[in-house]
Amino acid sequence: MTIASKVKIRVNRSKRYVFARTDFIDIAGYDQIGRELRKLVESGLLLRIGYGLYTKARVNSITGKIMPASPSGADGVLLEAIEKLGVSYKFDDFSQRSIDGNSLQIPASFQIITNNRFKRKIVVSNRAINAG
Repeated sequence: MTIASKVKIRVNRSKRYVFARTDFIDIAGYDQIGRELRKLVESGLLLRIGYGLYTKARVNSITGKIMPASPSGADGVLLEAIEKLGVSYKFDDFSQRSIDGNSLQIPASFQIITNNRFKRKIVVSNRAINAG
């Protein structure tokens, strides 16, 4: 079985939506995995969301563009990515009140606040963390 097929099978069988390059280190070397992941991004199976971070992708039936395959959308992918990296986070007050059920207003998008030591940039669709 080739490296490409092993990586593709692992992505397709996984219940997770966010992957790091290190998730595939048992299959092949760092550079080989990087090449295979780049090929999967070019084919539309994955989206690159940050340095060494990828998410499953699908084609939007309305626009025909590639988008995250996660049912929870861009916010869910961002949360899964920062949890995968082990970064502590919290929501802003308005978002937290909505999550707790203390407010009937629902924010258009949840604002995620990370600690000051997290300097990575993660971008999913038009949502981003630490893009400033």
